[in-house]
This record gives sequence, C-alpha cells and structure tokens, in this order.
Amino acid sequence: MEMNKNTVLAWATFIMIIVGLGLIALGAFRYDDVAGWGFAAVGVGFFAIAWVFNALKGRV
Repeated sequence: MEMNKNTVLAWATFIMIIVGLGLIALGAFRYDDVAGWGFAAVGVGFFAIAWVFNALKGRV
C-alpha cells in the first residue's frame, strides 16, 4: 500500500480523533478534580489539530 501525503494526513486525522476521544473520556470518567478539565481541554485541542490536518488534505 502506497502512503501518499493525503493518506498520511487521513491516518493522522483518524488517530488524533481516537486519542482526543480517549482524553475526553479520561477527563469525564476517570478524574473528578481539576485534572479532568485539563484532560478534556487537551482532547479538544487534539480535535482542533485533527480538523486542521483534514483541511490540509489535497493542498500539500
């Protein structure tokens, strides 16, 4: 399987969405104190970066 730039960006977007969901789940279900808010904020940041990767597909 050949990995061109769009395929790499697609896989990176998919992996970052999975990691972001995991971090938000950790913040929501595992930590009840201020650390939960930090995990959730980092998870939302992963979503933002994944959105940028998705927007770059076809342009690089």
